[in-house]
This record gives sequence, structure tokens and C-alpha cells, in this order.
Amino acid sequence: MPAATTTQRVELEIGGMTCASCAMRIEKKLNRLDGVSATVNYATEHARVEAPAGYDTADLIAEVEKAGYTAVLPAPPSEPAHAASGDRRDDELRSLRNRLVGSVVLAVPVIAMSMIPALQFTYWQWLSFALAAPVVLWAAWPFHRAALMNLRHGAATMDTLISVGTIAALLWSSWALFFGTAGTPGMTHPFELTIAPTDGAANIYLEVAAGVTMFVLAGRYFEKRSKRRAGAALRALLELGAKDVAVRRGGAEVRIPVEQLAVGDEFVVRPGEKVATDGVVVDGRSAVDASLLTGESVPVEVAAGDTVSGATVNAGGLLVVRATRVGSDTQLAQMARLVEDAQSGKAEVQRLADRVAGVFVPIVIAIAVATLGAWLGAGFPAEAAFTAAVAVLIIACPCALGLATPTALLVGTGRGAQLGILIKGPEVLEQTRRVDTIVLDKTGTVTTGSMTLTDVHTADGVDEDDVLRYAGAVEAASEHPIARAISVGAAERTGALSDVESFAALEGRGVQGVVDGHLVVVGRGLLLQDWSIELPDELAEAVRTAERAGSTAVLVAWDGAARGVLTVADRIKATSAEAIDEFRRLGLKPVLLTGDNAAVARDVAAQVGIDDVIAEVLPKDKVDVITRLQAEGKVVAMVGDGVNDAAALAQADLGLAMGTGTDVAIEAADLTLVRGDLRAAADAIRLSRRTLGTIKGNLFWAFAYNVAAIPLAALGLLNPMLAGAAMAFSSVFVVTNSLRLRGFRSGVRAG
Repeated sequence: MPAATTTQRVELEIGGMTCASCAMRIEKKLNRLDGVSATVNYATEHARVEAPAGYDTADLIAEVEKAGYTAVLPAPPSEPAHAASGDRRDDELRSLRNRLVGSVVLAVPVIAMSMIPALQFTYWQWLSFALAAPVVLWAAWPFHRAALMNLRHGAATMDTLISVGTIAALLWSSWALFFGTAGTPGMTHPFELTIAPTDGAANIYLEVAAGVTMFVLAGRYFEKRSKRRAGAALRALLELGAKDVAVRRGGAEVRIPVEQLAVGDEFVVRPGEKVATDGVVVDGRSAVDASLLTGESVPVEVAAGDTVSGATVNAGGLLVVRATRVGSDTQLAQMARLVEDAQSGKAEVQRLADRVAGVFVPIVIAIAVATLGAWLGAGFPAEAAFTAAVAVLIIACPCALGLATPTALLVGTGRGAQLGILIKGPEVLEQTRRVDTIVLDKTGTVTTGSMTLTDVHTADGVDEDDVLRYAGAVEAASEHPIARAISVGAAERTGALSDVESFAALEGRGVQGVVDGHLVVVGRGLLLQDWSIELPDELAEAVRTAERAGSTAVLVAWDGAARGVLTVADRIKATSAEAIDEFRRLGLKPVLLTGDNAAVARDVAAQVGIDDVIAEVLPKDKVDVITRLQAEGKVVAMVGDGVNDAAALAQADLGLAMGTGTDVAIEAADLTLVRGDLRAAADAIRLSRRTLGTIKGNLFWAFAYNVAAIPLAALGLLNPMLAGAAMAFSSVFVVTNSLRLRGFRSGVRAG
């Protein structure tokens, strides 16, 4: 297509954003450039830019820096864990934590002295000033810097309100201390909540300035800490692959880092090792566990000429593989890009507080200016006019806002952890109330994800225990996953297994050995044909039945005759059917999505009560399925557990990962179900909706208290004690409201 040759895509890591309006501002700035189309994601701190081919990325970075933010090109995927980006974000988080700790140490004594008359010794107001000044000037500096940036662009956010309110409180308190009567020895703030005109020259508002800074910093810290994990899915993906590899060079094996592997190199993969990169088998035969990448529950048999993917696990014999794709071309690297694209493509997080502040802040500033003008116009002294105007700014800065989101999150996530649910952050909650479709991965989510012996069929006159005992004894000597399932299942049903003699593994066919004097062969039909053993009709039918259901049929014979058929399959979790019922009660439509074959998928869906099945899909196809459902107007939740689910989890409006799955899936998801119990997904959605409702309630009341007090401040009826009490009461209300989440109960019914 022509567009492919005339445009280029540039990814930028953005620094310095404090709210969603920052992202919008950068986006507008970039989109004004000729031929440039940009989207900026506040949640992932990335900008995706489409620019004309050959466009200098330095110009894009310069444009972002003109807006007051930083921009850098992301580190290449080959660099461990995107080290530069990680270090920068760690520094930002560390700086924020230091400011929070400093503000707590300094602000708590100021609040205590201002609110408790018994602590107000002779020069307490001066000590308060000495403690509060560093809080407002140093700890709150990120808010002041953001406010200045907003001013340059004619915008207003919560940073503007926090900065104006805290600076106004400090400046007025400084004037009252140095030029008014507040600095006189023995000055006290009596504990009274009367509404009456006060002498501004005798009032200090230091506890409001310090308290607001402390509470809002706490909220920012918890938000930044959750956002720090945004790139963890990619780190987990890239760390999933092999770290070194045994390469054949000059007739000898040489161990080298996987980064030095080149296309055409032949390398050795021993049993239990990861395949280092995508390639073609040139020698050997084995079973390869590819479930992490493909979702296929049964290990895949490979031999010379077959392809293998990097990060899959060799579960059988020794393989020699020739590398065909390395580095960023491998399937694993492509999955990393899928996850990154899906994360970056999510809708911007529009924080409720910032949306309200966009209107609230200019109105408050306008009210303060109008108050000043009205008092002066009415002939009142300038001192009284400034007292009323500054009081408007101080009371309008809602200290409870800093607690509104983090307290609800802390209580909600704490209760969730008790129920086996981990919620990543506030941005994931918005989607839970609108989700109407839930897509479920099969392997490891609806099913256990491991092979299990499910059925035993015997020939006429053959005892079932004999089939299990002989087959289990021979398979116990094999390392193949299906062999392990048979030996474990046989031991559970018959007890201790006999010893095997003359054991031999026959590549691609099965195993044989002598047990209690009988020559036993266990494996595929080809193995029985090698021994000229015919299969009775009833066993042949058992094989066909198993294969129609998508299970694996293993034949057992001894002393020259077929004796039984063992069926091995990925077992359905006992709670899956109940979980599907829970989803329907929540108004969600369940869809089964899997990389496994259609017969297996339909059988599993029928057993748990799912009508819609999409099978035999590759990782990229899973993302496409989610995207298609979203294009149809559905709000999609996705539950999965493997690397192959990571990109789809990131693309979904709400991603839920089973805690029993891979780190990649867990990091790419919005919610993690620790217990691996699918019923917890229903609880997760209910808890998330409840937590979101609590956050909204907190935000409403955090503003409502202050809105109600603004008219009192404008009329000059607000004394410092009332301002402090309003701050404390609104904070207590928010915390108490959040604590109600501790009463959340699981919706799963007993029995």
C-alpha cells in the first residue's frame, strides 16, 4: 500500500505528565505539526505518532519539550527490561516518595498544634510556620511546576487549585505573622466552630496548606506506584525466553548468550530446556510444550523438518535446531509488540477529579476575584477584602480529594486480596460497570491446564486395575507429559506401581518394557501395528470416541494382545460451570476462545454451559477477535492465563488473569484472580464496580463540602478553625465511606 512507504510510526516515552489533560495538551501540540497524527496515552506514558517518512524525530521531541514535558525514544526490546525507562520511572517514584515522607513528618505536628489548643505553647505559630514552609515550597513543588505549565497554556487542573490554595494560605499566614497580629506571643486558635466575621490579620492557615499538600501527595504516590507496573508485561515477556544456548560450531558445542545467535546457527535443546529461538528441527524427535504460546494443551510431537518456536519447552528427547528467526523477528518478540500495541491503544484515562477541576478551578478563581472586588467596592477595608478572597481560595482546595481515590482503592484492593482478587489501579475500574461480554480462554482458565487421566476402557475379560498397573509402571519411566499423566493417574487408583525392566522409548510411537514378566507396550496405534497386534472393535470405538471429544487415546497391550485404551485430557475445573452461571447473573455473555482444536473446545463449552465458541486461533487472532467484538459495540472482559493471552488481555476493555498462570498474562491484565478459581472473576467485576462507586461518592463529597463553604468564605464568615474542621471532617467522611468496602461479600453461593 502507498501509505506504508510515505508514513512512519514513531513511539515516544513521555515524562512529566500529572493528569489526563497533560496528555491531551501534548496530543494537540503534536497534531498541529504538518502531516503528523498523534495519540498520547496518560496511563502508559507513551505517544504513538504517525509522521511523513523521513520526518526528524528530534522535531517531535522538541515539540513535546516546548510544551514543558520530556520525550525520549523507547529503549530497544533487546535491552534488558527497558533499563533506561525503568530507571527514570524509578527516580520519579523515589522523588515522590521522599516528598511524601517529608510532608508527613512536617505536616502532622502543624495540624496537631492548630487543631488542639492544649498544644499551642507561647511561640507555636512560629514553629508551625517553620515546619509548614518546606512542605508548601519543597514537597508541593510538582504541583507548583504543573500549575505554571498550565498557566502558560491557559489551562487549569487540580494542580492549579492545589498550588493556588496552598501558596495563598502560606502567603496570607506569612503576612499575618510578620505584619499582622498573628505573630504576637501567646496567640491561640480557640477550639470553636462559630460562623462570624474574623480579623484576617490574626489568622494563620498553615495547617490547611501543609495538610492539603500531604494528602494530595499521598494520592499521587499511590497512583504513580500502580502506573510504574505498566511496562511489566513486556519485561515478563522478554525475560521468558532462554538466556543462553548451546551452539554447534566447528564440530563442538559452545555456550553463548542468546543475543549472539544468528540465523542459520544450529543449536542443541536438551530435555527440560527452552528452545532459544524460532527454528527448524534438523535432528532428533521430541514432544514440545507450546501451551504458553499457542494455548494448545497437548504437547506437540516434532521431528526433523518441523518448526519450533522460541520459549517453548522441550519435554522429551534431545533436539538439534537450525535458527530461522532471531531477535525482534521471533514469535515471542512479535507477541511483545502485540502487548505493547494493545496497551498503548487503550482509551485515555480521564480522571474524574481533573474533569471536574477543569470547570471548578476557573470558577473558584473567578469567585475569589469577584469577592475581592465586591468587598472593596462596598467600601470595606482592603484587609477585610483580601481576607475574604484568600479564604475562598483556601476553602476551595479540597484536601479530601487526595484521599478519595487511594483510600477506596486500598480498602477495595485489600478486601479483594482476601477473596483472591488483585486490582491494579483506579484506571481499570471505569470499564467494569459497562462490561457486557466476557471472553474466556480454555486452557488453564476453564480447564486445569495440565494433562489428566480421565477414562479407562478395557477389552473383554481384562481387569481395569491390571491395565492401569502395567501401563502406569512403563509410563513412569518416561518424561513425556502424557506419560506422567498416566503414571500419576494409575498410582492414584491402584497404589504403588511395579518396577519396569528393559524399558525403551520408541520415538513418535510410545514406550515398552517388562512388568511382572509381561512385555507391555503403551502408545499409538502405530506401535501396536509394529507388533502386529490387532485392535478389538470395542477398543477401536473407544479410540474414535476419545478423538471426537478432542482427548488423547493411548493404547495398552501385553503378551501380544491389545488390553485397553487410556484417555488423557485437560480436565475441566470443578467450579467453571458455576462461574459461567455467575457471569450470566451479572448480565455478561460468555464466549470460549482458545488455540486448541474445535472438537476439544466444543466439548468443554458444552460441559460448562457456553454457547459461543471460537477455536483454533493464534495469539494475533485472539487480539483480532477481541477487536472485532469491540467494533460490534460490545464492552469486552477477557480472562486468560498464558503468554498467548497477554496481548488479548491488554486489548480487552477489562483484562482478568488467573494467578496460576504466567507472569506475562498477570502483568498484562487489569485484574488478577489469585486463586485460579474462575468464580473469582464474577466477584472481581462486582468488587470493581462497588469500588468505582465509592470513589465517585468520595470525589463528590470531597468537592461538595468545599463548594458549600465557598459562600461562607466569600461573606467573610470563615475562621481558621472552621477551615481546619472542614478539612478534617471531609477527610474522615471519605475514609469512613471507603471502609464500607470491607463489608463486601463474595457472590458465590455455598455448595
